[in-house]
Amino acid sequence: MPRVKLFAMFRELAGMSELEIEAKNLRELLEKLVAEFPKLRDLFFEGEKLREIVHVMVNGKHFRGDLDLELKESDVVAIFPPVSGG
Repeated sequence: MPRVKLFAMFRELAGMSELEIEAKNLRELLEKLVAEFPKLRDLFFEGEKLREIVHVMVNGKHFRGDLDLELKESDVVAIFPPVSGG
């Protein structure tokens, strides 16, 4: 089952930093995640499209593309809010 790691405010809103979600692709994983933690929906999605401010990494590689990306049982999906430096 793919493992999901949440960071910063996403972790705080979900009340946990890591969980497993059974999903065949990234879209299904994100939909199940926001169904379980509704406070994340408006932060993650604008209509059906993933918001630009949400940073997703799959197995350590930055993801921007088709949410129908197939996931394997061993995949790790990390989700970050916008990061600012200074």
